[in-house]
Amino acid sequence: MTTILAIANQKGGVGKTTTCVNLAASLAATRKKVLLIDLDPQGNATMGSGIAKNELEISVYDVLVTGMDIDAASVRSDAGGYDVLPANGDLTAAEVELMQIAQRERRLAYALGRVAGKYDYVLIDCPPSLNMLTLNGLVAADGVLIPMQCEYYALEGLSALLETVQGVAKTVNPRLTVEGLVRTMYDPRNSLTNEVAAQLREHFGDKLYRTAIPRNVRLAEAPSYGLPAMVHDRHSTGAKAYLALAGELLRRGDQNDTSNVGSTQGNGGI
Repeated sequence: MTTILAIANQKGGVGKTTTCVNLAASLAATRKKVLLIDLDPQGNATMGSGIAKNELEISVYDVLVTGMDIDAASVRSDAGGYDVLPANGDLTAAEVELMQIAQRERRLAYALGRVAGKYDYVLIDCPPSLNMLTLNGLVAADGVLIPMQCEYYALEGLSALLETVQGVAKTVNPRLTVEGLVRTMYDPRNSLTNEVAAQLREHFGDKLYRTAIPRNVRLAEAPSYGLPAMVHDRHSTGAKAYLALAGELLRRGDQNDTSNVGSTQGNGGI
């Protein structure tokens, strides 16, 4: 069964793309089949996966606008060990062109329906704004993984994002839930960081991942080499943190599967 996660936050600069790339590489390292979908016209996840965005002839634009199959548009990240549906500046035009297409918010969901069984995990890197591209990501996803810094303004942005997720779940995608929140650029020596983390723990409980991603030089410099951090320096604290996050994500998935089996067996006895 494929798990589709939208990596989203309406606030920029929170480590969203870093999380998407490094979580994809970490899951791939555990022998999971992973597809990373870059929905940001900046193409940072594409570049961070070692793919030259300016040399692309086919991209996610073709999937959304012309209905091209994902298999035909995706490329392999040799560095990360996963497949990428890449993006570049062409994607900017997609939002305008999608407005002329019926069921425009479901274009990605339809495309994934044809290949989802090929992958264990699909990670969608959403733009840092609520637009038609982000909406396509949320409609296609089973859950939303929210990277966030432990800052005051980040809490305000989180409230807006949760409202968006609830709205999409009510109107377009009833299976959409918040998969979890991951603290990024985490510095436990900062008192505000600890205060915000405590608030998150109080309000979200088990939805808050135990793993926190630290501020780390290797994480920051890895994209300039077109490499995930675990390939750039697998011994760095940043790489180890994302491997731990992947492990936590996998354990949650196993627990959910067990709960679903137990629930099904219990219903069968009624």
